[in-house]
Amino acid sequence: MNEAAIRVYGADWCRDCRRTKKRLTELAVPFEYIDVEHDPAATERAREISGRTNIPVVVYPDGTHQVEPADAEVEARLRELSLL
Repeated sequence: MNEAAIRVYGADWCRDCRRTKKRLTELAVPFEYIDVEHDPAATERAREISGRTNIPVVVYPDGTHQVEPADAEVEARLRELSLL
């Protein structure tokens, strides 16, 4: 994975995950999507990062993360990190 990449832990059945992926794509922000449904180790990593079982978990290049963020929250964080 690229050091500067955003990681999104999610599952295809999750509406919030699909929405977050769609918004990042619309904004042309590169990200790595990690499907927790098909990767039990990824499920545990997402839980360790967030301390919760909720998805999506969005991890930013600086190590910060958001859990189940609204599009506006993702966009605000991207602006703070000068990624938008």
